[in-house]
Amino acid sequence: MKRLYALLLAGTLAGTILQLPAASAAPAAHLSSLEASEISTGYTHLTTEFYQKVDPQTVLDTVRGQLLLAMRTAGVKNASLPTARASDIGDSNVRTIEHEVEDAAGESHGKFTVAQLSYIALDGMMKSVKDRYTVFLTPKEFAGLNQDLDGGDFGGTGIVIQVDDQTKQIVVENVVPNGPADKAGVQQDDLITTIDGAPTKGMSVQQASSKLRGKEGTNVTLGIAREGTQVSPITITRAKIHQLSVYEKMLPGKIGYVDVTVFGRDTGTELDTALDRLQQEGARALVLDLRDNGGGYLEAAVAVSSKFISSGPIVSVESRASNITTLEADDTAITPVPLAVLVNGYTASASEITSGAIQDSGVGTIVGTKTFGKGVVQTIYPLPDGSAIKITTARYLTPRNRDINHLGITPDLVVSENKHPQFGTPTKDDQLAQALQLLDQKLAKLGDPQQPVAQPSSNP
Repeated sequence: MKRLYALLLAGTLAGTILQLPAASAAPAAHLSSLEASEISTGYTHLTTEFYQKVDPQTVLDTVRGQLLLAMRTAGVKNASLPTARASDIGDSNVRTIEHEVEDAAGESHGKFTVAQLSYIALDGMMKSVKDRYTVFLTPKEFAGLNQDLDGGDFGGTGIVIQVDDQTKQIVVENVVPNGPADKAGVQQDDLITTIDGAPTKGMSVQQASSKLRGKEGTNVTLGIAREGTQVSPITITRAKIHQLSVYEKMLPGKIGYVDVTVFGRDTGTELDTALDRLQQEGARALVLDLRDNGGGYLEAAVAVSSKFISSGPIVSVESRASNITTLEADDTAITPVPLAVLVNGYTASASEITSGAIQDSGVGTIVGTKTFGKGVVQTIYPLPDGSAIKITTARYLTPRNRDINHLGITPDLVVSENKHPQFGTPTKDDQLAQALQLLDQKLAKLGDPQQPVAQPSSNP
């Protein structure tokens, strides 16, 4: 992966010591060209692109400290490394770090390879700026981050399920557009009474999911009850399902509900599909749920915001050199309808960009509790061996030039979360229920009156 990733993530990887397996053989005496190149790349990007000025001496001291800590933790007695004075020349400091790694390899007496110590040095570099979002990612961590953002693939039917409160059977919450279940005729709110003949009453979501998933090309037969009537069994041929970041469904009163779980590579396209589907079903208003959404790609935040904001600024990004780049709406907005956006304390980063843009533009009402407050941007630089460094390279401002870092966004309508909520189910989700009441009032003012679509739950 050669491209750079502009990210806004709420996860924290800083503050931990890398857990590396013990080497099985004596370490090499010298860095390979690959290891030397990665150390140089890490140092250069950190010192030139971190959004605040970096002290080279602090970098060298932290790298040395991390190498010593790793050796002492591994049981290397009397581990020591020479102190070094930083130079004004970056290449000289890189050579110093390389020598420290090689010295540590000799001191560790085979407990670490040079490659492992290079990782520890890179980790130390990122820790030196004391920024929770500036971190080194091992190949496994980087792959996991990519999967979290871009979704994984599995063999399945393409439905999202839940346990129905009344019947204790499995109910269809969402159907993946154009997925196997959708093509076979499964619909939102269908009750799945049996899976391959096994009654679903009393099944957990995990148990049902394990029966629904399986090898691509195999079949699974569902017993379906729709609106109280048992229909003919539906046989679905499992196919490769790509994990979505956007899920939509129609709530009572023709209110479209869209849950965005992360701002990934395909989120903008997935949102297009979800909104098209809801519009075809006659959605009168929309709820955009960004609760527990920790962020993702900056570009995805602009794409999502642009579905609701027809023109004007979405976000301004200010780099270390105080260069400000303003990203505008991309002219893909849907026909305006009343909009409510749900947020909470885990709404962070890219989802705060979208929330802030919608709030500042006045196209929707923010409902819930104060957001996380992450107003900085990270860029990921992949390294040749599959690892990566993630560096905070800028801060961002909302369209009205608000800096929300450490402050968060205060909703227009503050609504606390009820105990044991079931997000997306109005009778078990007070924040959603209040958003629906708000939308019902807006629709009434627009001359589209209808009975209230939901009431808050009575849970304390």
